[in-house]
Amino acid sequence: MICLNEKHIQYMQLALEEARAAFKLGEVPIGAVIVIGDDVVARAHNMKEQWKDATAHAELVAIKEAVQKLGHWRYLKDAALYVTIEPCPMCAGAMVQSRIEKVVYGAADPKAGAMGSLMNLAQDPRLNHRVEVVAGVLEEECSELMKEFFRRLRK
Repeated sequence: MICLNEKHIQYMQLALEEARAAFKLGEVPIGAVIVIGDDVVARAHNMKEQWKDATAHAELVAIKEAVQKLGHWRYLKDAALYVTIEPCPMCAGAMVQSRIEKVVYGAADPKAGAMGSLMNLAQDPRLNHRVEVVAGVLEEECSELMKEFFRRLRK
């Protein structure tokens, strides 16, 4: 049986695959995977440029895909969402609203992160749901992919 840390690595590697797919499309390389138990119920990456939609972040695309597959947003209460970069306020708010149990992210986002860096929306005691947060899983790989994307973009 795989221990919890190994599972975090396994699912973050899937999120990195999604981030690489975004990179190839010219999207900011962020990938997300939603898992319930041992089942991957959704995989997604940023689609903002492709869809011309400012809300098409990897996390929101994955949440929508999971809800379609499961049949109702309330079925996300036992879900873990793996994402390569710390979620922004919009995505953190969506995770709180959809009652996702846990978020595991790779690299922190000091400019827009809403799960500990800039703010901690996911665990704000004023809200009626709090999301467990695990940070820094495959942090170096997640960070390096973002850095490479923006290096190429500047050239």
